Amino acid sequence: MDSVDIEVLRSAEAWRKAGHRVTFGTIIKTWGSAPRPVGALVVIRDDGQVVGSVSGGCVEDDLIEKVRAQAVAKDAPQLITYGVTNEEATRWGLPCGGTLQLVLEPVTEASAFGELLDTISKQQLVKRRLDMKTGRATLQPGQWQDVLEFDGAALTTVHGPRWRLILIGAGQLTQYLAEMARMLDYHVSVIEPREEYASGWKVAGIALERRMPDDVIAGLNLDGHSAVVALTHDPKIDDLALMEALKSAAFYVGAIGSKKNNDARRTRLLEFDLSAGEIARLRGPVGLYIGSKTPPEIAVAILAEMTAVRHGVSEPSWAAKKESRFDPSACEIKT
Repeated sequence: MDSVDIEVLRSAEAWRKAGHRVTFGTIIKTWGSAPRPVGALVVIRDDGQVVGSVSGGCVEDDLIEKVRAQAVAKDAPQLITYGVTNEEATRWGLPCGGTLQLVLEPVTEASAFGELLDTISKQQLVKRRLDMKTGRATLQPGQWQDVLEFDGAALTTVHGPRWRLILIGAGQLTQYLAEMARMLDYHVSVIEPREEYASGWKVAGIALERRMPDDVIAGLNLDGHSAVVALTHDPKIDDLALMEALKSAAFYVGAIGSKKNNDARRTRLLEFDLSAGEIARLRGPVGLYIGSKTPPEIAVAILAEMTAVRHGVSEPSWAAKKESRFDPSACEIKT
């Protein structure tokens, strides 16, 4: 399944091709406690059908009325603001005087949604520039650090997977994790040097790398938008991946296994060229503690922890794992 944003884009293009008048909206700025973040998308068809969200529903209701009446963005993109005053914020259901600003645009062939969707389907980032005067969009390759920009004359947005997830091992858990991660806008890659697992990989659209993980990860130049999760239970494979991932700028590095097994893993990692601080970055056992047992539940726990780390949120007390305090002086390295 694809992310919500891709569903919005896909609906907009499908409705246009079917002959409907279509209006596409992007949040470009918020003040106060706006319910949806900058970059959130919505598309509204001429008969009022809607996909996506820019509020809790009240703003969408007003937009539907305006689209049906052809009162907004009829021939060219338009800037519109909701919730300027507390009274308006209450009217539109925005909390605590929140305000949001949207760019609305009529969807035409010049919107280039077809080309945009084709590129996104290949898990590539795309930067889209919308000319506010003409409504014509141009596309170019995006970068991980690109962000939404609006200067009054043009709106630049970034589409496609903004985050990167490298999974070590191609077992059953990996399949669930890969599919779920795509819904959260991750570009997913799987490293699996073992023939018996690689031959059974069936997740379409996700690359499978057959080389050893340390060689692959060393060449990826992982940055702060990257995560690595080791899932094989085989130290000969997982430890090689972690050796490189823990030295990188990846925002999240985790490994499957019990606390006992991960403590043993930390001891083994001392034999590599890793500092105590780098080893302490390892999240193992991986995922929030939610009592998960089945592969889908474990995948949910892992992605929940990754999401919390991305947003700088501490683990809730009910999901806290027993703390592993890494003390390299207490580890015995057997030779």
